[in-house]
Amino acid sequence: MMSNLNEMIELARATRERAHAPYSGFHVGACIRASSGRLYVGCNVENAAYPQGQCAEATAVGAMVSGGDTRIVEIVVLGGGQRLCTPCGGCRQRLSEFAAADAPIHICGPDGLRKTVTMDELLPYSFSPENLED
Repeated sequence: MMSNLNEMIELARATRERAHAPYSGFHVGACIRASSGRLYVGCNVENAAYPQGQCAEATAVGAMVSGGDTRIVEIVVLGGGQRLCTPCGGCRQRLSEFAAADAPIHICGPDGLRKTVTMDELLPYSFSPENLED
């Protein structure tokens, strides 16, 4: 599994380099491994109308769904700086829609893996599709 994680980190790193972040200058890349084994990548895409931008995780989720997959097995999120680049609140909710509570979320920096948490640790007590059931 480590070789697969290393591949995911490299894909997230390469995708991060293509981020469109002219306003914040903060580039992020993400790589999702779906239950099919396929890998999907995404980068952040900013817009002059700031609320219209899109996070790397949201881009990767869109690519995954467009590719025909609906289950996240694990995800890599790779950003810059010294602090952990964890998914924002909105992306935590997006990820929880497709990931099980025990799915690993690998938080990476330019130096590689920094921390791994589960989906449940990242977003405890999340609102999920199960909340809509009677």
